[in-house]
Amino acid sequence: MVKIFQYLRTETFRKNLIGALIGLTVFFLAIVFGLRQYTRHNESVQVPELKGLLIEEAIKKLESLGFEYDLDSVYQVDTKPGLVIEQDPDPNTKVKKNRTLYLTIITRTAPEVAFPELVEKTFVEARAILNSYGLKLGDTTYIPDIARDVVLDVKFGGERLNTGRPIPKGSTVDLILGNGKGASEVPVPNLVGLTLDQVRFALQGNSLTLGTVNYMGLIADSTSATVISQTPTPEDPAVSIGSPINIALANQ
Repeated sequence: MVKIFQYLRTETFRKNLIGALIGLTVFFLAIVFGLRQYTRHNESVQVPELKGLLIEEAIKKLESLGFEYDLDSVYQVDTKPGLVIEQDPDPNTKVKKNRTLYLTIITRTAPEVAFPELVEKTFVEARAILNSYGLKLGDTTYIPDIARDVVLDVKFGGERLNTGRPIPKGSTVDLILGNGKGASEVPVPNLVGLTLDQVRFALQGNSLTLGTVNYMGLIADSTSATVISQTPTPEDPAVSIGSPINIALANQ
């Protein structure tokens, strides 16, 4: 132990200690200045505003400032394809040169979605489902059916659209809906010019009944007499099944 303390008082120890301190200082300074050079300390560039630009214009601006870029894409209905809608880092942020900027653009091609089940859904439900799938509602056509405002069929491009069929997002589809009247009502047939036997046959085929029969003028042959008027008329609204149709007959 005594020898150690004696050595610490020697000139050799002091020289070695000073040399070690100088070496450590040089090593530390070399690391600090090396890192500053490697990371280009205090060399930064302001991120430009890219949102709202077309991707071609955005890329030109990035390349002129020495930035790298990485692209992601999404699809939005009624939005111009190729438009930059998001960027990271945000505009006016200070970053190092050669930094990679991440851009989100509107894709030029609409992705396809599997068409959802709409048949037997109410009109309100169907419209909400179409909206959630990014699809548009086109024409609505009502046909006789006891279900009111319920989807009976769906058409796309004039053809029936089955559930599960892939169609481009943003497509417009047409709905066929029930009018709530269904088969309980039928249109009034045109009976003018028909004989009484023909009238009975026509009414039976339309699920209607014969009402009052009036003969107008002198009837020489009732079998050849034809209808000259009727109530209700074909121009009137549809009538319930079994409704009576009144006719007037005359010899022509």
